[in-house]
Amino acid sequence: MRKMGLVVLGLALSVGLGGCVRSLGSGPNSLTSNSVVYPSPFPADSNSYGSGYGSPYGTGTGYGAGSGYNSPTNYGLSPDYHCYPSGYGYGTCPTQANNPLPQSTSTPVPLATSVSTPQPTAIPLPLASPSAVLVMPTAAPSPTPLPQGEIYAYRENFFKNYGINPFVETATDRLSTFAADVDTASYTLMRQALAQNKLPESASVRTEEFLNYFNYRYPQPMGDKFAIHTEMAPSYFGDAQTKLLRIGIQGQDIMPRNRKAAHLTLVIDVSGSMNQPRRLDLVRQSLPLLVNQLGPNDKVGIVVYGNEARTLLPHTEQKQAILNAIATLRPEGGTNAEAGLLKGFEEAAKVLRNDVSNRILLCSDGVANVGATGPDAILARIKREAEKGIALSTVGFGLGDYNDTLMEQLANQGDGTYAYVDTLAEAQRIFVQNLTGTLQTIAKDVKIQVDFNPNVVVQYRLLGYENRDIKDTDFRNDTVDAGEIGSNHSVTALYELRFHSGSPQAQVAQVVLRYKDVERQDRIHEMAKPVMSEELRAFENTSASFKLATAAAEYAEILRKSIFAQDGQFKDVSALAQSAIQGLGTDPKLNEFVGLLQKAEQLHNPPAKLSIASLVSGSQNPRNLNQWTDFLAQQLGGGGQPLSGR
Repeated sequence: MRKMGLVVLGLALSVGLGGCVRSLGSGPNSLTSNSVVYPSPFPADSNSYGSGYGSPYGTGTGYGAGSGYNSPTNYGLSPDYHCYPSGYGYGTCPTQANNPLPQSTSTPVPLATSVSTPQPTAIPLPLASPSAVLVMPTAAPSPTPLPQGEIYAYRENFFKNYGINPFVETATDRLSTFAADVDTASYTLMRQALAQNKLPESASVRTEEFLNYFNYRYPQPMGDKFAIHTEMAPSYFGDAQTKLLRIGIQGQDIMPRNRKAAHLTLVIDVSGSMNQPRRLDLVRQSLPLLVNQLGPNDKVGIVVYGNEARTLLPHTEQKQAILNAIATLRPEGGTNAEAGLLKGFEEAAKVLRNDVSNRILLCSDGVANVGATGPDAILARIKREAEKGIALSTVGFGLGDYNDTLMEQLANQGDGTYAYVDTLAEAQRIFVQNLTGTLQTIAKDVKIQVDFNPNVVVQYRLLGYENRDIKDTDFRNDTVDAGEIGSNHSVTALYELRFHSGSPQAQVAQVVLRYKDVERQDRIHEMAKPVMSEELRAFENTSASFKLATAAAEYAEILRKSIFAQDGQFKDVSALAQSAIQGLGTDPKLNEFVGLLQKAEQLHNPPAKLSIASLVSGSQNPRNLNQWTDFLAQQLGGGGQPLSGR
């Protein structure tokens, strides 16, 4: 899916339509590409300037341009751009001499370091922008491109802002393609932030991980690995013209007695940074929960790392020996994560078998300050090991100098999942309730493509999955990495849709799922389900799980300061969540969700509402294009009044 980029930086707007693509700089004097922050080549006291374009808007030759000033005090356009060899648009693309950015957007360049550890040539940037960001990610060949440069040495919480998806014109691009994602770390990071009486960093909020934290009780597939479920209603929080489509992918549930034996290698960070509350002590409390659930044919080995890595326990089936080793964990020295992972792969290779689940489980706060190779090489190594059959999942612990971005990238490259443990109850959910899903993958490279009918749908917007975007033409390219799904895992996605007025009763969309079946030597399977306009029902008549998903997504959109949720109120989300709970029975997570909403409302200080007129006047339109205002109005769904509903 190629997305037209409306960008908001407190607020900075940018449109990409033609030969160059621009999105948003997430701080003063910054450049971004593919939603990655670059240090600005301009002096700290100067304004950054840029212009750029993207794919045609509507039909025919593309139009639209943006240029402006990326300063902390106005609504200028951020200079995120790359020149492409083809495409049409107004304005000029900067030359490589004037804009020393990489030629490829599929491999990001180094991010700027935090203020506490600035690089000599980089202007320090905030690690997480406080503003909403609506971007057009480029169509990268992989949802998790290998980063270059140093991303280890951060001594503050580090989160990466992937932007916010805009509405896409169906007449221009009817296909929406993304990789499945079952990670949940973003939700538990939010919970940990609220426990410290603060709202989470907006960049830490990934809407899809809020959605996928909950169990929507989708029916199990009948005779297949997956089942596709859809439900559609008018949007509860959107404007009157907006519809909400939920897509639920339910994976096959493998009974614990039928799961494969597991050869598990625990790679545990015992560095000095783990010697803080709810880090190594929580690791020592959490891992026994996992060990006590293992079967007689499962093996566990333990590698620890501080300044150096060493094998604490070779692989064994003896639970007491494993528990004794875990009890001895003590903090020591620096953080050589590279050595720890390499040692973990070395130990895992000794017990590698094709008929078992071979997995490394990394327990860390993501901080790394020792190691010579850098993340690009280690991530490439992780990918090679995954191709051999050794998966890597990551479990994060602690806040204060936590590297969320690194932990997510490690799991993505390792064909694993990323979770965050903030309490012993969360460890219970991961290591006891979801153990089979944690240990056994049922499908690899799971991709979802939705084909919208342009005769029915004018525009669509995918909520979340910004860093899981896949090029439409790569949907059936089976060399492109995508998501992995474990036993009984489900994937939920929400789309906001705008219909043509008086649309006929017809097919709204076709949902296609493509995956590699790990039980059949990665044989490719594809299945599809149509979405018909007859499925549209009144919101009050939707399922309780649909209402819960709506509430979870709106909560995330408000927290990440989405321009589409600037009128959102936590009390309204809380009311909807409480009504959903009544139809879902007892689940401690649901009551906790309402409590978190109430806590967030106490801490929330909503910014002033912006009208479309103010956005237009604050942005730059050097060619004085009449369509500029139309484009913004179409994105935000209104006229010059304060945005209503969203």
